[in-house]
Amino acid sequence: MTPIARRRLLGLLAGAATAPLAGPLYAPRPAAAQSGPLRIEVTEGVIEPVPFAIPAFLAEGSGAAQYGEAMTRVIAANLSGTGLLREIPETAHVGRIGSFDSPVQFADWRAINARALITGAVRSSGQNLSVRFRLFDVSSGQQMGDGLQLDARSDAWRRMAHRVSDQVYARLTGETGYFDSRVVFVAESGPRENRRKQVAIMDQDGENVQFLTDGSALVFAPRFSPGGDRILFTSYETGFPRIYLMDLSNRRRQVIGDQPGTMTFAPRFSPDGGSVIYSLSVGGATNLYVLNLSNGRRVQVTQTSAIDTAPSFAPDGQRVVFESDRSGTSQLYVMPAGGGEPRRVSAGQGRYSTPVWSPRGDLIAFTKSHAGRFHIGVMRTDGTGERLLTSSFLDEGPTWAPNGRVIMFTREAAGAEPMLMSVDITGRNLRRIPTPGAASDPAWSPLMS
Repeated sequence: MTPIARRRLLGLLAGAATAPLAGPLYAPRPAAAQSGPLRIEVTEGVIEPVPFAIPAFLAEGSGAAQYGEAMTRVIAANLSGTGLLREIPETAHVGRIGSFDSPVQFADWRAINARALITGAVRSSGQNLSVRFRLFDVSSGQQMGDGLQLDARSDAWRRMAHRVSDQVYARLTGETGYFDSRVVFVAESGPRENRRKQVAIMDQDGENVQFLTDGSALVFAPRFSPGGDRILFTSYETGFPRIYLMDLSNRRRQVIGDQPGTMTFAPRFSPDGGSVIYSLSVGGATNLYVLNLSNGRRVQVTQTSAIDTAPSFAPDGQRVVFESDRSGTSQLYVMPAGGGEPRRVSAGQGRYSTPVWSPRGDLIAFTKSHAGRFHIGVMRTDGTGERLLTSSFLDEGPTWAPNGRVIMFTREAAGAEPMLMSVDITGRNLRRIPTPGAASDPAWSPLMS
């Protein structure tokens, strides 16, 4: 049974080219001509990634050698994975960095057509690490911003590498990075007729996977709190769907929004983390409710005999987008967060589902099915400017990177296991996210920094 069919069974869903977005689109343009300052402007589609060089970070003192090369590889992979930048392999380097503080011989790096150069050094002291790095515009021979030093425990070396990546990305694009973040998802294993599903968490690059549930019950749709310290998910532990709230610091969990004789599912935090909006199904109708986590007060915000589900708050907390089959097919609607008359925003052919408001507030990502194909798309918050980014046998469940530039989602080919994919909001740089096995239902955390 496909994930879409399973979602229909659970009541999570109601049972090809498009015109590009007009106006400024959050998408990259190659850096300026070789004689100009290095800056990747985010206005148009990438044609050719900007080449950069990153020699292995120098080891300063005993014990640092094992971290320098490892951190360099993580940073290079992060930056190359954006599709905006392309690493020049170290075997092609003409120049060498012998000391972090020595002057850079820019002619050596121009000779291999590098536009950006990243240098760094790592020092180890007991259980602590310090990393220094500098970013240079090779064409102009100028350093971009001040040098920076980060300090942390040695077991957090990967996170240090992600933080350096964020700094480099921000200086090159003017946009916030997204590498120092995590993803919560559903790890799947076993035969389809007896599927094992576990809530799992990992770094955004697929490393440091940890399982948060034991797989004894089906779980769906985990979601991060705005602070990244808690998650929500739906579980069939008792035989019917209920919402659980888990504290990631101690793995303690509790049922929320429960009411005898009802099913609760599709939860999502409010932007301030103080409330949860979710679907509650009773008597054949599925409506949206908002639960105040501090006092337990629950407010019904839709009134329908149809299925209203998959709600998502706008970043300012003033509006909610959700899916509903009140028109006869699954479509997207926007309404005030406290309730009110919903306004349909999906206008194209096909079925729309799983809407998610961008953290930038300007776009809504969604799943669309039409003519036997599934798509991940984006539209403006008023429904205009719809743009489909992917097309596949089954793509569903988008989630935004913290900076609103990249979307992760579930893809399943015919007869194949589900996997996690990501795509730039231009529709370029489609890539698979590594996971230990089959995976679905991703949700991106906010930045950890």
